[in-house]
Amino acid sequence: MDKTTEMQVFVCCVEEGGFSAAARRLDMTPSAVSKQIRRLEDRLGVRLFNRTTRRISLTEAGELYFRHCSRILAEIAAAEEEVSALQGAVRGRLRLSITAAFGRVVVVPALKDFLARYPELDVELELTDRPVDVVREGLDAVIQLSEQVDDPSLVARRLAVNERIICASPDYLARHGLPQRPEELRRHNCLVMYSVSRFNDWEFSDHQGSRVVEVSGNFQANTADALYEAALAGIGIARLSTWLVAGDIRAGRLVHILPQYTHTSSAYYVLYPQGHHLSPKVRAFVDFLIELFTPHPPWQRQGQSLPTRSHRMVRGPS
Repeated sequence: MDKTTEMQVFVCCVEEGGFSAAARRLDMTPSAVSKQIRRLEDRLGVRLFNRTTRRISLTEAGELYFRHCSRILAEIAAAEEEVSALQGAVRGRLRLSITAAFGRVVVVPALKDFLARYPELDVELELTDRPVDVVREGLDAVIQLSEQVDDPSLVARRLAVNERIICASPDYLARHGLPQRPEELRRHNCLVMYSVSRFNDWEFSDHQGSRVVEVSGNFQANTADALYEAALAGIGIARLSTWLVAGDIRAGRLVHILPQYTHTSSAYYVLYPQGHHLSPKVRAFVDFLIELFTPHPPWQRQGQSLPTRSHRMVRGPS
């Protein structure tokens, strides 16, 4: 047994006035309690109890040891109670990592309500599309795309389907033409992400089946935000999330290409370390996200879905 357990057995014997009564309270046998006390006395090199056939009493050394043990065990109990109370409250620092564009556009604006709900909580947030090691980096939770989810040791809860479309600026299409079939994308300057290779698998499904078109171009970036800005600037064609580009398509800044195809194989997940006891701050954040994305994601409730058809027809170069 460890020293704390030894102290607990010893104090129980004193409080109960005998080994048999202490054994009943501790759910041990009297012989096991007696043996534990003998081992404790041997380790300390002193006798703690005066024993008779009918009762026990403390020696001088036993009285001194009892005072110290009682104080130490009381402090341990107080520490556990304080920690348990802390765990019951949503407070402290919540360390998060979220994919850059999704965090900027969707999650960060919602954090105002989350922090108002839990005023004793501090959020430390990194917006990044790089691979993250949740445990090694000491993160409490991350929000990532399904293409990035590759750690089976984490709990993963799906938040929303990430519908993507192919789009480009009117300027780019005026200079290079409007693709009519997925295979024509091979002849265009397509914007790709180098940090998540699966992001660049542009899959198309129709009555002919499912196929992946290999695309390439002269612009690569590590974030969807960068691809979005490059598309707006007319550099090339991008595959981007509807929640990010719907407003630009309605305003004519981007054109929805190949609108008969949608890409719904991706989704956003919140991930956090497994554990028997989920901390209140992580549980509160996960519950808040589920509430935010149920039954529909915010961009659908806020009327930010795509228009039924593009507002602007674009002609190719003459």
